[in-house]
Amino acid sequence: MSNPVVHFEVVGKDLKKLQSFYGDLFGWKTQEIPEMSYAMVEKEDGGIAGGIGATPNGDAGHVTFYVSTDDPQAILDRANQLGGRTVMPVTELPQVTIALLADPEGHVVGVVKGM
Repeated sequence: MSNPVVHFEVVGKDLKKLQSFYGDLFGWKTQEIPEMSYAMVEKEDGGIAGGIGATPNGDAGHVTFYVSTDDPQAILDRANQLGGRTVMPVTELPQVTIALLADPEGHVVGVVKGM
């Protein structure tokens, strides 16, 4: 696979409630990043990395998967050509570069460089 899925996230109104729910349901262990209202889900047994977070403005949230790429902007450009749209432009974070796109039906997918 040329661009594998490498990360997922579940984001909603209540970080603690979501951490507890997924931890109890699946046995996921998390490491909280307080300055981001986010928690990293520990990668286990060949699974992919993930995160659980709180929406900054109290929105209902979303579930997103992230696909690895060396060129997030090229993926956004191609998605737009294919009938999708850019949801979040290429954004540099301390450890990775991310962007979000929507497919033609509005499903949001992330792309990530550096993971």
